[in-house]
Amino acid sequence: MAKLYFHYSSMNAGKSTALLQANHNYGERGMATVLFTAKLDDREGVGVIRSRIGIDHQALVFAEGDDLLKMARRERERGPVDCILIDEAQFLTKDQVGQLADLVDSEGIPVLAYGLRTDFLGETFEGSRYLMAWADEIKEIKTICHCGKKATMNARIDATGKMETEGAQIEIGGNERYVSLCRSCYSKGNTGPALS
Repeated sequence: MAKLYFHYSSMNAGKSTALLQANHNYGERGMATVLFTAKLDDREGVGVIRSRIGIDHQALVFAEGDDLLKMARRERERGPVDCILIDEAQFLTKDQVGQLADLVDSEGIPVLAYGLRTDFLGETFEGSRYLMAWADEIKEIKTICHCGKKATMNARIDATGKMETEGAQIEIGGNERYVSLCRSCYSKGNTGPALS
């Protein structure tokens, strides 16, 4: 039976790596997948899912206002679709999460969504909030803070490594802008060893 899955974590936990591994597993079994990623995350080029360990795959892009149910049905008209994989799922809208749930329920296609739970201020993203509410299965992908505890928070940092406490919710960046912290280090503003 098809399900909607949400795999969440803080930054640098390996979400894209896990997605690409799941895609590989489907391919090894002769099954067809469709990959989606957020249009606004263009760090590696639009429509590319790239893991920090160096593997990548082309993907369709979604933006606010896109109908993912219609997009998936168009892909299904071109050939079989055994699974939909979504990277950067935190950037989904409430409507898009509903469309993915409809896809699972009406088309019987499993959807594996991977994304951040919260932003740099500890607030949930819209997509993550509704995935947490509506997913059939939720799984945390764990990573660690510089202190050795489990990291659950995303801190946005400036060029000196100091934690930022205001700004727009969405600012695309990688290790140069974000670090994963445990709640204790996050609340103290302790982002780890000073940058040189």
